[in-house]
Amino acid sequence: MTTDRIRSFLTERRPEGPCLIVDLDVVRENYQAFAHALPDTRIFYAVKANPAPEILKLLAELGSSFDTASVVEIELALAAGASADRISYGNTIKKERDIARAHELGVRLFAVDSIAEVDKIVRAAPGARVFCRVLTDGVGADWPLSRKFGCDPAMAIEILEYAHRNGLTAAGVSFHVGSQQRDTEAWDRALEMAAGVFRTLAERGIQLTLVNLGGGFPTRYLKDVPVVGAYGEAIFGALRRHFGNRLPETIIEPGRGMVGSAGVIKAEVVLVSRKSDEDPLRWVFLDIGKFGGLAETMDEAIRYPIRTPHDGGEVAPCVIAGPTCDSADVLYERDPYHLPLGLEIGDEILIESTGAYTTTYASVAFNGFAPLQSYVI
Repeated sequence: MTTDRIRSFLTERRPEGPCLIVDLDVVRENYQAFAHALPDTRIFYAVKANPAPEILKLLAELGSSFDTASVVEIELALAAGASADRISYGNTIKKERDIARAHELGVRLFAVDSIAEVDKIVRAAPGARVFCRVLTDGVGADWPLSRKFGCDPAMAIEILEYAHRNGLTAAGVSFHVGSQQRDTEAWDRALEMAAGVFRTLAERGIQLTLVNLGGGFPTRYLKDVPVVGAYGEAIFGALRRHFGNRLPETIIEPGRGMVGSAGVIKAEVVLVSRKSDEDPLRWVFLDIGKFGGLAETMDEAIRYPIRTPHDGGEVAPCVIAGPTCDSADVLYERDPYHLPLGLEIGDEILIESTGAYTTTYASVAFNGFAPLQSYVI
């Protein structure tokens, strides 16, 4: 939502062009909600969601750890004040020289999902801890993740045993139940699978200790989502069901759920038009689109709340599109968006819940449009 602090910033600063404003007070509240919901679970913020230094510094001060996908993100977390033991290299696809650099920087926790990736770590980060990512079905998520990451449980068992036999510490397993996961029970299915991996390796003399519960915690867009506490209850219940009294070390990797609700994009209406006199649909063109930071509207997976100066007036369906000379730069057409009929060229609008995956998805200068400006307050 648009907080009073964000409204005041926009009124006083009047920033030019489309821009993202993130309210750190909301980030702090979200972190505290996760910490309260899962008090025995370490929080590893997914840096890729929004790597703004101010956000990383705040989270480091609050005690967060960090899930990183590259050496650059590792360096950002270190610069924000996190020690290397609070950083995991969670990308399962890493160059060997990047593994070596991470190890040189002190990182000792790495994700894998193949024997070949284990071999790289054996050579470049001897003695490191590894966890193996296991595939999940993603049922219940608005944006189920693809098969790009992870392996089936049987392969995970072989990978972790291979890591153990080759001098690494086989720490445990990880999974991701899908982005914007609204089913609190999704973790139950994944934890049942994880417990099976633990049991099989225990029979082989290898004691796993870690379950990385991944991300998937949602932000409220146009649909209601369960509160963080409901996820905490469901996850803890599933842990007790599948692990009994021998609970493993657990970590979570919230990204969207940590910063999504903290950000608002200010944008401007560039054009309102129709394709024919008989066309019932208006086209509303904004000065921001898929290439300017709203890439998650792809396939209309994420439908952001939009506030206008004419809210409360009569509305009608319209197509919303971005400003670039690319026919793919259309945000909502398959399921038209209802906006006020009074909307005019030059009106400023607010696109809410845009704190995650916007600045990081924005192009550098496609069509000459500047990258999405970001302010953290």
